[in-house]
Amino acid sequence: MKLLTALSLSAALLAGAAAAQTPIAPRAKVEALAAAIDAQFYDPARAGRIAAELRAEARKGTYDKLTDPRDFAAALTERLRPQDGHFAVNWTPPAAASTAGPARSGPPPFLSRRGGYGFVAVKVLPGNIGYIDMRGFADFAPTGDQAARQAADAALALVAGTDALIFDMRDNGGGSAVMVGYLVGHFVPDGAKIYNTFKTRGEPDSDEAPTVPITGRRLDVPLYVLTSGRTASAAESFAYTLQAAKRASVVGEASAGGANPGGGAPLGDGLSVFISSGTPINPITGKNWEGTGVTPDVAVPAAQALDRAQQLALTQLVAAPLEPAVLTENRWVLEALSAPAQGPQDLARYEGGYGPYQAKVVDGRLQLTSGRRPPSVLTPLDDKGLFFVEGAPSRRVRFDAAALVFLSPDGSQTRQPRHGAATGAS
Repeated sequence: MKLLTALSLSAALLAGAAAAQTPIAPRAKVEALAAAIDAQFYDPARAGRIAAELRAEARKGTYDKLTDPRDFAAALTERLRPQDGHFAVNWTPPAAASTAGPARSGPPPFLSRRGGYGFVAVKVLPGNIGYIDMRGFADFAPTGDQAARQAADAALALVAGTDALIFDMRDNGGGSAVMVGYLVGHFVPDGAKIYNTFKTRGEPDSDEAPTVPITGRRLDVPLYVLTSGRTASAAESFAYTLQAAKRASVVGEASAGGANPGGGAPLGDGLSVFISSGTPINPITGKNWEGTGVTPDVAVPAAQALDRAQQLALTQLVAAPLEPAVLTENRWVLEALSAPAQGPQDLARYEGGYGPYQAKVVDGRLQLTSGRRPPSVLTPLDDKGLFFVEGAPSRRVRFDAAALVFLSPDGSQTRQPRHGAATGAS
């Protein structure tokens, strides 16, 4: 069976290579492309202009050398992308498609149960900050399979007790407007007039307002959305909607700038084109993010966006009406995240035994070990012996001349005398 599968795959690849060598008629394909755009693109006036320009270019012979469908697809995609970020001409070998069996139905794996319906990580960060990493927006209907909605409910339930919340959209390419509305609805009042309205050619207007009842709204929790140049489509809608409503701060880099949804149109010989048939209009801004992307409120490189969002959240939380120990913990975490790198230090002065603990410099970093426990790496906060534990910024230790002291946000301390040093009160 494995041999037959390998042979079938090899045959399909050979068929694809042969198909790529079968010349296409570029002018005929440009005409098919122009006709599809003219009939389906969301803006009829612009559709007519784009189609006319393509036909004029074809008559001049601009595309006559693009007889390889792969080259044709690449060149026409590049030609059309400035007109709309979703335009894409694609080519699939007809022979390979015919031997691949029935087309797979349903959502892609990363938006199905196998991919957690787009939710790849949910956790609580130091300082009681919720974090949800989403890679896509899975679809669901008001009736029928509710697995995707239940996954969203489970993710939100895990961070329901947090004091701030971060949605990570840096690697999110989009998905369903239904899920966008459902998630946004958890952070704004019922009936809020903030949802994008989609103007779709040949169809009634629709919007992203939630299609099912929402319970457990969090109207006051500080909210942050992380973006990058990979953030696209529905993920941009999520960020843009919350930003326009002044409900969330967007942190990171400008997003991809693809606002307009649509679908594919066949052009023959394995060629097809994705055409935007609709465009969203935000009721607050009167526009959308097409071409420009979502502009972050706090612009930082995408790799630094999570740390920056944590700092912003903690800055707000250290002034919140919380218990003293909690405020101290938040302040410690903020100081650890914001601490400038310390200059070279004589870390060897802290080496030695402290009760059951051993402090040792390894590869230029001070490590603390105890028995079979994994080592804790200590990061200096100053040059006077104060450190925090890497990965656990609310844990602090202080070295003095005679002991290692573990500090707690509630003010308690645990002292471990240095081996060979005289004991005394800390």
